[in-house]
Amino acid sequence: MGLLFLSGCETAGISFLAPAGPIAALQHHWFEVILVALAIVILPVLAGVPFCLWRYRLGNRNAPYRPDWQYTLSLEYLVWGVPAVIVLMLAVLIWGAERRYSPQTPINSQTPPLEVQVVALNWKWLFIYPAEHVASLDTLALPVGREVRFSLTSDKSMQSFFIPALGSQIYAMAGMVTTLHLRADQPGRYLGENTQFNGMGFQDEKFTVIALPDPAFRNWMTAAHQSSLALNDATYRTLLQDGNDQQAVSMLTKGQMPPSDPLQPQGLRFANVPPDFFRSIVNHVHQPPVSQITVPQ
Repeated sequence: MGLLFLSGCETAGISFLAPAGPIAALQHHWFEVILVALAIVILPVLAGVPFCLWRYRLGNRNAPYRPDWQYTLSLEYLVWGVPAVIVLMLAVLIWGAERRYSPQTPINSQTPPLEVQVVALNWKWLFIYPAEHVASLDTLALPVGREVRFSLTSDKSMQSFFIPALGSQIYAMAGMVTTLHLRADQPGRYLGENTQFNGMGFQDEKFTVIALPDPAFRNWMTAAHQSSLALNDATYRTLLQDGNDQQAVSMLTKGQMPPSDPLQPQGLRFANVPPDFFRSIVNHVHQPPVSQITVPQ
């Protein structure tokens, strides 16, 4: 019944109610189990309260009046025991599954995972593909059916990385690296967002996840290699400025990329990413940040 009411709120690609990967599918499964378990407690209450209000209404002279009613142990066991047993059963059942699919645990796969490094900025996301030496802004391209291992950090405030259709929210914090494993099992476009309030631009800090078949993913990478923008100190200095992705695109391209440009829906991409770029961002808490490193002329 609960799923029936919630289904009207669902939009493709933005909710675990339409899972596109194994983690979100597991969350969807346990959501249904929890709804059924909670119905055991809630339905008697929803039925009992109206009945009591009707049965003991002021105008009903046939309702028994028992002013000497006292403590009943059996009723206490029923009221508190049933919810306690349900919570205990759910905790035991979910505990095993959640450990199997915890953010740090790899997903069983026959192919090596794709490494993606994520940098949270105000108010945009930078995605680095270290093996390919390319990056993208606010667009995350993933190959369908291949596990992805995310390494996340922040070069601004603490933020929360979440792709509802794929599952598993995790925080990105400055000077630290958190790990997340996800997989997209079907092609499509999905919503990604920051769910941690971090300023007045928080509402715009969303990104697009594009799950592509392998040939299309390779084409996306090829286009990234051909980008005229390189991710270097000057570029990163621009990205560090507070503002959304559109403001960053305008500053980096100097207005030369019109909104109708066919590459725009695929995200702004960068080529020639240095091998240790992500590590230099993580270490900037203890070392000079990338934006303060002098680039030799």
